[in-house]
Order: sequence, then C-alpha cells, then structure tokens
Amino acid sequence: MQSIRVETPSAKYEVHVGSGLVETLGVRLKRIIDPLPRRVFIVTSPEIWARWGEVVIGSSTAAMLHSPIVLFLPPGEKNKTFANVEKLARQMVEAEADRGSLLIAFGGGIVGDITGFLAAIYMRGIAYVQIPTTFLAQVDSSVGGKTGVNLPEGKNLIGSFHHPLAVFADSRVLGTLDDRELRAGLMESVKAGFIRDRALVRFMEENSAAILARDPKALEKVIAASVRMKADVVNRDEREGGLRMILNLGHTVGHAIEQATGYKTLLHGEAIAWGMIAALHVAIKRRTISPLEAARMDALIHLYGPLPAIKISANKLIQATTGDKKNIGGVRRFVLPVGIGDATVIEDLTHTELEAAIKFMLTQAAQGSQI
Repeated sequence: MQSIRVETPSAKYEVHVGSGLVETLGVRLKRIIDPLPRRVFIVTSPEIWARWGEVVIGSSTAAMLHSPIVLFLPPGEKNKTFANVEKLARQMVEAEADRGSLLIAFGGGIVGDITGFLAAIYMRGIAYVQIPTTFLAQVDSSVGGKTGVNLPEGKNLIGSFHHPLAVFADSRVLGTLDDRELRAGLMESVKAGFIRDRALVRFMEENSAAILARDPKALEKVIAASVRMKADVVNRDEREGGLRMILNLGHTVGHAIEQATGYKTLLHGEAIAWGMIAALHVAIKRRTISPLEAARMDALIHLYGPLPAIKISANKLIQATTGDKKNIGGVRRFVLPVGIGDATVIEDLTHTELEAAIKFMLTQAAQGSQI
C-alpha cells in the first residue's frame, strides 16, 4: 500500500492506494476516528452494494463497529441533483444523524461528489470518508475536496470545497469494472501525465498492455502517480485560484459535450478525451507544442480508446461552453498544453480559435476512434 499526503490550509489527510483496503475498512477507520460515532452512513449504489456490501459489513463487525446505515443513490449523471441531496439528507434526519455522524462515499465519482456535498452542508458540515470504486474516482474526483451537483445549465455549478478525512483507493474493486469504464477512467491519468508528469506519460505508453489487462502493480502505479500529481497541485492551490485550474485540461469542451448530449452518450473520461483533442488543436495552431509532441499526446489518447462517436453541431457545443465555471467576469479561461508534462491557463482564447478546435474535434468524433 502507498499513502499520499494531501496537506492544504484547511485539511490534512492521507490517500491510501492498495489492494484489499475494503476488507480491512473497519480497522482502518478506527485508526482515523476513535471512538467511531454512533451513526455511520454509507451512500452507495444498489449495484455496488450488491457486490461489496457483505465485505463492508464483515469488516465493520470484525472491528466491532456499529452497523452502518446504508443510503442508496441510483447510478447515472442524471441523478447528480439537488433533489437527491435533499432526499438523502431527509433520510439522515429520520435516522437521527447529528453533527457527530460520519458519512462514507462508497461508489464512483457521482456518489463521491454528492456525498461530499451532503457532508459539507448537513448541519453545516460533518465528517466523511471516500472509498472510490471506479478508476476515474480513484485517480481524480475523490481527491482534492471538490463536491457538488449539476444544474440543467451546466455541470458542477452548485458545490463546496469539503475534504474527506481519508481516501481508500482499493485496486481490487476495479476487477469488476467493465472495460469501457476502465478506459474512460484512464483518460484522467493520461491528462495527469500531460499536465505535470512526463514519467507517467512514458509509463502509460510503455505498459498499456499490462494496464489494460488490470495488472495490479501497473494499475497501482498509475493510480498512485495520478493521485500524487493532483495532491501536489491541490496542496499548492486548494481553492482553484490559479495553478489548480490546469487540472481542467480538456474539461471546457468535455463538459460542454456532456451537457449538450444530456449526459447520455459518453462517459466523463471519454468526453474529456475529446476535449483534450480539441485543446491540442489550439496548442498546435498557437505553436505552444511541437508537432511531434502533439502527435505523441494524440496517440496516447487513442491508445486507451476507443472513443465513442458523437454527432452534434459546433454551435451547440460553443454555446454550452458559456456555462463553464472557470469563466470569470465574461473572460473565457482555457487550459492549454504547452508540452508533455506542462500546461497553462490562458484568458485570450478567441471565439474563432474555439470554433476551429471544436470543428476539428467533431470531424474526428463523427466516426469515433478505434484502438
């Protein structure tokens, strides 16, 4: 097991990466919170609980913990709403949750975001722990304290910064993840390498067969490197005042794709992959990266494909980008790659540049990509 420290002005905690962490969850929680609160709530999806519920209960019993109260959240981006936060909160009130209660997010990124937001606002803030069960959640959304829900006008427009007490990224739970979910999650690690870790890019280039075959050591290396990169950025810029914005490479266009397609066509990582291809087009035209670097980055994105085809108008996507929460005071902020392992945030992206990048991306996306 590896432990990566997140240390910001408002929170200090460990991200634990390894195999078999769920089986020993009860003991690990007691090391963090002793004594454990009378009320422990687990927010999860029915599918995840059907596979891992007995393991969690067994771990709790072995550590002589109070039996957790399980709250279910249906899967899917469409359920990442205020209405579901209210529903969960009312269930907690009914179960006599108080300020000393503990929430556990046991699921993918949607479960983690909603549970974190619920923890941030329930009785003005209670403690919670992240146990991400998808690759994307393990390498990205469970770390850094961002929580929130969507509005029809855009993704994650309502939320709060609220850090967990700990994150347990158990590589064993990825064994039941389907191939598409794994590949989509790996796009966040590709992004992590592009913006700040040349060694990770090289490892993912040279070890794709082992990674896609779910070799435990290869997966844990990618997870740990991705988390370490994000933790370093969050430690330097907790509230996204500057540096942390580089974590949004591909997200301006990626989030627009998700919104414009009603969150039904692509997984999050797939949308971000197409968004990174659009960002690469801007970088090529601005000559911030060499053609050789751009080709290498494009090849790595497609190596972890295939990416589903999308057919949507450029104007609809451009309109969707106006709801990007990085925009401030009418200024469009855009993350631009400036080399493998380096990126920057620009504020002078023109409408013409954005339109050209989106049209270039849509030309490729009309047919999708192959492995």
